Amino acid sequence: MGYSRRTFLKNSALAAAAASFLPNESFSAAFKKQYTGIQLYSVRDDMKADPAGTLKKLAEMGYKYVEHANYVDHKFYGHTAKDFKTLLDGLGLKMPSGHTRLGAADWNSSTKDFSDSWKKTVEDAATAGQQFVVSPSLEEAQRKTYEDLMHFMDVFNRSGELCKKYGMKFGYHNHDFEFSSVLNNKKVYDIIMQNTDPALVTHQLDMGNLYNGGAIAIAVVMQYPGRYELMHVKDEIKSTAANSKEKYESTILGEGIVNTKQVCDLGKKSGGTRYFIIEQESYQGKAPLDSARADLAVMKKWGY
Repeated sequence: MGYSRRTFLKNSALAAAAASFLPNESFSAAFKKQYTGIQLYSVRDDMKADPAGTLKKLAEMGYKYVEHANYVDHKFYGHTAKDFKTLLDGLGLKMPSGHTRLGAADWNSSTKDFSDSWKKTVEDAATAGQQFVVSPSLEEAQRKTYEDLMHFMDVFNRSGELCKKYGMKFGYHNHDFEFSSVLNNKKVYDIIMQNTDPALVTHQLDMGNLYNGGAIAIAVVMQYPGRYELMHVKDEIKSTAANSKEKYESTILGEGIVNTKQVCDLGKKSGGTRYFIIEQESYQGKAPLDSARADLAVMKKWGY
């Protein structure tokens, strides 16, 4: 989807107007404490090479919370759920959330039940200390038609019921296609938001990804107040890669176009947000760990 200068200016004006209107704090009363963490995809190469050493460096920077992006063969970065929790505990870290995609193979339409693999995924998440099991995207097959997507929204709600048995919630994390794709004259994102039960399914707003879909985070938070217990805290600049398929890429917080602090503040006041998870996927020549350190310093300066 094209993202014209006119669209950008229109969205920027909306962001400025929305930021000047901070809703009442009826939601914030229920969420007295906020948590700042890091999505480990931000340091994915370091985690691949040395998980324990990388986690130690993040803890020494001042991080207290992490979000995983590697659960393969029922292991977190090569560790069982119990062993990974032991590793985190030893470093003073907690992992309230993690990314594992819920796919078509995880649900049996005939038996109306989840696969043993997905049940193990949820069980391991609870063992590791998670509060949220977040699916980071939707397979294309799950959103080819309106009927396909509506079917999988029922699966989302059922996953929420499964997670609830372990004291957790299921969650969904957006990319960009949810805002640029339309089914039955409705944006895919609106279909997802309007057909998932808030009591069972939370939403993790990735405030950077949506720019490539032609949306802005402030307007989305205002549209769906109270729905975002988690956010991916990002900033975006025009892509520096010569052959990039995306117009924007992430950068150090406060250096791009997202109005990141305003989105965080709005999330805290009306979005229901408690967990602010830093994620930076592009580094403009900086080392990922140095970027992680700089991002945390910015969040602290902003009061997070």
